[in-house]
Amino acid sequence: MSVFNQSRSYIIRIIFLVTFFVIIAQLFNLQVLSSKYQQLAQENAVFRKTVYPPRGIVYDRKNRAIVNNTLIYDLMVTPSEMRNVDTAYMCQLLEIDTADFKKRIITAIVKNGRYRPSAFEPLLAPEKYARLEENMWRFGSGFFLQERPVRTYPYNAGAHFMGYIGEADSGIIARSGGFYQPGDYVGRSGIEAFYERILMGQRGVQYLIKDNKNRLVGSYEGGEFDSAALAGRGVRTFIDIEVQALAEKLMTNKVGAVVAIEPKTGGIIAMTSGPNFSPEALTGTNFKKTYSKFVLDVSRPLLNRAIKGQYPPGSTFKPLGGLVALDEGLITPGFGYPCGGRYYACGIGKPACTHSGGGHAANLRLAIANSCNSYFTHVYRMAVDNPRIGNHKDGYAKWKDYMNAFGLGIRLGVDLPSEDKGNIPDTSKYNKVYRNVWSSCTNLTLGIGQDMMTATPLQLANAMCIIANKGYYYTPHIVKNVDNETPQDTILHKFRKKHEVLTHIPDSAYNAVIWGMQDVVTNGTARAAAIPGINLCAKTGTAQNFRFIGGKKIELNENSMFVCFAPRENPKIAVAVVVENAGFGSTAAAPIASLLVEKYLNDTLRPESVKKAEAMAAKNLMPSILKREQFIADSTRAYEWYRITHDSSYIRKFWRRTAEENKPRTDSADKKKVDSPQKQKAPERVVYQKLEAINPDQKILYPRKQPIPHVA
Repeated sequence: MSVFNQSRSYIIRIIFLVTFFVIIAQLFNLQVLSSKYQQLAQENAVFRKTVYPPRGIVYDRKNRAIVNNTLIYDLMVTPSEMRNVDTAYMCQLLEIDTADFKKRIITAIVKNGRYRPSAFEPLLAPEKYARLEENMWRFGSGFFLQERPVRTYPYNAGAHFMGYIGEADSGIIARSGGFYQPGDYVGRSGIEAFYERILMGQRGVQYLIKDNKNRLVGSYEGGEFDSAALAGRGVRTFIDIEVQALAEKLMTNKVGAVVAIEPKTGGIIAMTSGPNFSPEALTGTNFKKTYSKFVLDVSRPLLNRAIKGQYPPGSTFKPLGGLVALDEGLITPGFGYPCGGRYYACGIGKPACTHSGGGHAANLRLAIANSCNSYFTHVYRMAVDNPRIGNHKDGYAKWKDYMNAFGLGIRLGVDLPSEDKGNIPDTSKYNKVYRNVWSSCTNLTLGIGQDMMTATPLQLANAMCIIANKGYYYTPHIVKNVDNETPQDTILHKFRKKHEVLTHIPDSAYNAVIWGMQDVVTNGTARAAAIPGINLCAKTGTAQNFRFIGGKKIELNENSMFVCFAPRENPKIAVAVVVENAGFGSTAAAPIASLLVEKYLNDTLRPESVKKAEAMAAKNLMPSILKREQFIADSTRAYEWYRITHDSSYIRKFWRRTAEENKPRTDSADKKKVDSPQKQKAPERVVYQKLEAINPDQKILYPRKQPIPHVA
């Protein structure tokens, strides 16, 4: 063999040898060093399933479970793994069309990407789950059923303070720094949100083996790599679920709120807002179909008026005004005012008094019992114009400090999200409104809880706690303690701190006010609220109520207000009740509060009280103005939808209503038509309908006139 051929032979051998070593090295890398293909193979054979823990159980003060859990299922999809899916059959089972199927897949990709599981249909109804469970093998590897614990409510009460849970959106996930993952459910309101980290528990993972048809056939490696889900911890509350249920019953078909607090601890015994709703309406499969309905309802059932409703306290404020004057040394318990039915000291004869004559304001006790407007207007002016403080602006600032100490005009810090602070305006507000020229006569109705003053029902109940405790309070809260509480659980610390805000006021001053409040029930404005064997201390209130409709200020029926605590000797419950548009405080709010106090202190109701409760629950006191407001809101949305889409299906019913109103009317006396059919004019091609719409920026109502095509 020539030298040239020998050289070429060596080169070929070297090439084959190098290639062999490269192949061996790559095989070693793939099988020993690299985990990429092992992971891919494992993903084809092993399914990683997130296990969601049950949330912590919520108990009432008698350790009855008022919120529990049950299991429901989500249909999940991982778009990148979708293979051999019988789309038509899945659409048939889910009762959707193929267009909706494609839309959901696109939404899942946009929301979580192709490689992460997303809820294709969350919270399956039982019948849909049953149909899917036996047919999952038809849908390839991209779909699976995910267990999901959801809330149940054994007593079907407490919707507003309990709140609801919902899927974590992108904002929540971002704010959590990745703690939450797509598909997680979190507390979105109420104590579900406030105590989320305690109630949520800890996610677990389960690895399952898949066969060649992508069916799950068992656990992987006997569950060696699984991690168990840890259930959330339970919380014990101050809520008395029977009192809560009674409060909700009494507020049926009413707008307003009820708050009951244990004065010695700040524990909330009951809290409800009207109109109320079943907490089950926002859980499981009910959520989607009811949430949007609630959002569009102008009566705002989702609004917790107990912490967000802002009302002029009216005469329920008068005991606080009396305490301020007593503490400042401006009056004594024997101070009287010669009220003839109106307050004339500012030259305008306002405000007027519901009660007058007969020495009804001869002293503080009588003034509280008879709710004398002139007396407390004058007491307010004395506090603001106190010469020892300085000018009226300094006096007003001092008076405002008292109000803040009573918990008005500030957020109390209840263990619920989104509490409002009400309004006690400062001097800068009056300087702005009245161009720096004002006096105690300008805002004299602050003395009877009106003018710009507003308070939440929670604040009014807490103010009663301060009077009952003679100067101190604990921040109102629902949760008493957490199961298996540790030193790291600091969330309840602030609720165990005693706030001695007005303990410097002498007991003699408190006693003068407290005896006057007892007289309100024994021989004053709320005699119907008396409970045999219980010394109830209370104050009625009636506050003016206005709405702006069509750019006009409309005066509605007054709000019925009532605050109380009992028993006088050792207060165990303080209550505030507001019923909108219900008239005098003694007619609606007082009976509700009285029934709740009796139920809580006696653990039962007398037979006559049961009848009273049934009668109150049957009363429909929903403001009549709501019908008009609902029509305005619905017709405005219908018009906007028509303007954008030219789809008249939604707005047709409003056209029909307008057409009905324009039809010739029949004379009821002789049953003859006013206009014969022959004389009726043909309908115009364009009908101009006046709509009233809400400007979302200015938050006011304004009239709108728009041409709307005629529909025959």
